[in-house]
Amino acid sequence: MSLVEQKLQNLGSRLRNERLRRNESQAVFAARIGVSAPTLRKMEAGDSTVLIGHWATALDVLDRAGDIDVILAETEDLFAKYEKTKAPVRKRASRRTP
Repeated sequence: MSLVEQKLQNLGSRLRNERLRRNESQAVFAARIGVSAPTLRKMEAGDSTVLIGHWATALDVLDRAGDIDVILAETEDLFAKYEKTKAPVRKRASRRTP
């Protein structure tokens, strides 16, 4: 099993656990996120063919939509940040009035 498949299975398992924690059946939760029960089963199994939009909707229903921002978040380049602090600040002369 590849690392991606493992990650998807873990994600599906966490989705299932969250659904069960909320005491919702697959049919009810599937209706809440706008998918069929078989699609929800695929999500909970970690099937890679499920559209990311379904995952985004599920996160929204679970009040976790902010977690989407973490996916492919822009990385902080500490070297570039350091260089910016060392770069001289450009100063402009004030405008003279004739």
